[in-house]
Amino acid sequence: MTAAAGGVRLAVRLTPKASRNRIDGIAAEADGTPVLKVAVTAVPENGKANQALIALLAKSWKLAKSSFTITGGATDRRKTLFIEGDAEELRRRVAECTRSS
Repeated sequence: MTAAAGGVRLAVRLTPKASRNRIDGIAAEADGTPVLKVAVTAVPENGKANQALIALLAKSWKLAKSSFTITGGATDRRKTLFIEGDAEELRRRVAECTRSS
């Protein structure tokens, strides 16, 4: 997670068609980049998995869905999200969520 103007950027690795919606915590990609692993039950058609991703994160972190924007990888498993808000507060919520997963 990196701070950006007005919020943070977060790298996510999304697994669609999972058995349940869940946040699996932070993992390292093959290139060493840390990503938040998330699984959703939605299929990757017509943006359904992306909508489920945003809904899950918004509910988990108690943020409005409108705070989230997919800025990269809309049709890929690896995505970049921009989350609008206070960077330190967002970091705290992400850290709390990944500790309890």
